[in-house]
This record gives sequence, structure tokens and C-alpha cells, in this order.
Amino acid sequence: MIGISKLYCGTVEPSDALRYGRRCKDLPSHLLQFSSDKKPVVVWNMTRACNLKCIHCYAKASEQSREEELTTREAQSMLDDLAAFGVPVILFSGGEPLFREDLADLAGYAVQKGMRAVISTNGTLITQDKARELKDVGLSYVGVSLDGLEEVNDRFRGKKGAFRAAVEGIRNCQEAGLKVGLRFTLNRMNVQEVPRIFDLLEEVDIPRVCFYHLVYAGRGSELIEEDLDRKQTRRVVDLIINRTKELHNRGIAKEVLTVDNHADGPYLYLRMVREGNPRAKEVLELLKMNEGNNSGKAFGCISWDGSVHADQFWRHLSFGNVRERPFSEIWTDPSDPILNTLKDKKKHVKGRCALCSWLDICGGNFRVRAEAVSGDMWAPDPACYLTDHEIGLEEVP
Repeated sequence: MIGISKLYCGTVEPSDALRYGRRCKDLPSHLLQFSSDKKPVVVWNMTRACNLKCIHCYAKASEQSREEELTTREAQSMLDDLAAFGVPVILFSGGEPLFREDLADLAGYAVQKGMRAVISTNGTLITQDKARELKDVGLSYVGVSLDGLEEVNDRFRGKKGAFRAAVEGIRNCQEAGLKVGLRFTLNRMNVQEVPRIFDLLEEVDIPRVCFYHLVYAGRGSELIEEDLDRKQTRRVVDLIINRTKELHNRGIAKEVLTVDNHADGPYLYLRMVREGNPRAKEVLELLKMNEGNNSGKAFGCISWDGSVHADQFWRHLSFGNVRERPFSEIWTDPSDPILNTLKDKKKHVKGRCALCSWLDICGGNFRVRAEAVSGDMWAPDPACYLTDHEIGLEEVP
């Protein structure tokens, strides 16, 4: 996760994180990525059921979930363990988390245990009553997934009217005083929508947007050919930076982030160096604190059936199940060879990743993308768009 507004526009300084001692339990949410102890943020895909059928869904969600989901009581036991382990944030996701009637109760339970509770949703089921209920239990944030404006989004989501319903859900959150933002997955079929998403931020007064790079998992694994190439990725990242800066210059406060391609960090820094930006050195310091991809270390996932994964995209690889052992025990088990190598993966990556001068900042990027394309989890991430010259190698003829 690369905070474009934080880094490029200077809304966060290294001293901000240092002031809190860089400990997860003390850091406010907007500084968590700069923690030193890297307690895991956990995504819980609490159901596989969903009212939409998105063409890039990593969970392959369907209208009816066939897998046995954790019960409310089992989920409470899981949350007890996560809180005791020091997990700072629990992200309720799916499928569509609003399909579970106990979402608000479990979110409130997590908050009572001292964790920040957030949800990732398609937004179409957030009524006024539901928004007030989520606000009342202490939910911190609602991330609503959109893949463009009406025509494009509805095509991606597989349901006419999904865009309008999502925007209504966003407005219901706003009326309830619940912080809400957008989630947008970049690919060739919707990259032209990025400027319109920025326009939507202003029109609907949405404070935050996360632009996700495509990860080849679930139904997303069928879209590899629709991923942006290196030139397209560079263009859209520059566009995101430019539009973010434009908003900042006009005094419009928006939090803009890119997610799931940690090459964005070095790319942003190198751009700032070329521009002679005096904050480049401070940005480099923050990127070092961030450490790049942390799947299996500072980021984990629990599936609807209790299986534990390195992240929400790596469902074919499980390290155990919370029905059998607590997450905290699974996560710290030194006997699991893959989980332990992920915690120190810089020693294991191959090819240009191993030789890259930005390895400490990128963290080797996404291993699941490398595995999806090459069959080797330690191969270079095919979505890295930095040139050989930019990573410290000679330019390939």
C-alpha cells in the first residue's frame, strides 16, 4: 500500500510515525504501515456468498456459499485471539460481508476488544438503517468497490443497477457519519475510468480512494491478458500522482493510495528525484519503514471456513485452520517452511527481484502473481514495471 497523497503531497512526515514509537498499538490508522513491529492486519473473508458476480473476484464468490462458515461463537473466539495477539485491524470482507446477519455484532465485538474494524463491500446492501448500525458499533471505515462509472462498473459487477445502488450506499454511510472510500481495480478494460473516479471523489465528497493493481487469483486469474503492460501501468500511476497533486494544490483533501504493486514506491521516489523535490529523501525514509509487500508477515487472511493464508489471494496455500489452532499459534509456528520464508522472503526471491536495488523497499512484490505466471513463487513478479536501469541493472538492448 503506497500512500500517494501521504508521500508525494507531504501529508505525512517521518517524524509523525517516530512520535508514536512506531508501535502498532500506539499508531493511528493512517500511520500503521510505518510500524516497526509489523503486527498483522488480518482480512477475514467471513462469507463467500455475494449478490454480485464480479469478473475479477479473487474469492470466486457466488450467490450461495457452499463452504461451511465460522459460526458467530467461533468468530468471537477467533477475534479474542487476534486481539490478544495484538492485531491492530480486522477487515471484514467476503464475498459480500453484509450477507452475514452477524456482521455488525462481530464488528462491534472486535472494537470492544481494542481492534479497528473495517469492511470491504460492494456497497449495494448498505441501507440507511444498516449504515447507522455499523456506525453505532464503532466501525472505522467502509471501503466500497467500484470499477468505473455506471456502464463499466455494472458490466464488471455482472448486475445492472449495481453502480447506483453502491453510490446510494456511500451516501447512506455519509449521512450516518461513517467514513467511506472507494476501491478500484486497474486493468485494460477500465483504466480509462480513472479520471472519472477522481471526478466522483469531488462530486460525492468521498475522502479516500485505493487503486488496486490486478492480482491473478480466483476469477482474476482468468484476466492476466487484461492486465496493464509496463507502459500502461506507468502512465496510469503518473496520472494518479498528477490528479492527487492537483487536488492537493486546490486545497481539496483526499487520501489517495495505490495497492498490490510495491514497485509504485520506488517509481514515486524516482519521479520525485527527477523533479528535484526536496522531500524525496524523507519519502525514501518512509518507504523503508513501510517495507513493501508483507504478505505472511504484517498481512494475513482467514477464510470463511477458518483456513489461514498469507493474504486473501493465496487461497490454494493454507498454514492451518483457526478451528484447530489459534491464528496466533499458526502465524508464529517456526515449523512451517513456507510461512517462515515469506517472513524473510528477500533471501529467497530470484532473477531481477534478487538483484534489484529496491528489494528492501518493495519486499519482492507479490509472490502469488509470480507463481500464477511461472509456477515458481520465488520468480520475479511479472507486474513489476521498473526498467533494468531503474533497479540498478544494465539496460537490456
